[in-house]
Amino acid sequence: MRRIIIGLLTHGMALGVGFGLGIYLLPILTAPPSPDTATLEAMAQDATFTAEIAEDLPGNDFLHWGKGTVSLTPTQIVHTGELAPGPDYMVYLVPEFVDHEDGFERLKSDSVVIGPVKTFKGFALDIPEAVDLEAYTTVVVWCEAFSEFIAAAEYR
Repeated sequence: MRRIIIGLLTHGMALGVGFGLGIYLLPILTAPPSPDTATLEAMAQDATFTAEIAEDLPGNDFLHWGKGTVSLTPTQIVHTGELAPGPDYMVYLVPEFVDHEDGFERLKSDSVVIGPVKTFKGFALDIPEAVDLEAYTTVVVWCEAFSEFIAAAEYR
């Protein structure tokens, strides 16, 4: 009986670790190639706004972080830097700076979705024509699957 209990515990732990690693590694393994830095820098050249991603925020930890620069042109949001790999990332424009899940969830209904992030070493997303950059102050990267704050850059 003791052998069965130990076997169930060890196999259950192995299954849990494997599941966790799968969730973490799958987005990395299936991610398309990131745009090269020169391309991203060229896209960001005519930026109306530029901001650094704030580091060491209360919502960041070793699995949820970002670094680099976010540039906003009238038609695109361009990120040069890195994001912690993860599933189901979305970029939002938010009306005020947030640094944690609680702050973002409070403002999510007042925010606008720009689009999904599929690469973790820089990205460029088109801004819908109806979006007024002046109505927002901050770019937030958010994990929809786990409701986790990833990164924020206050551009205004």
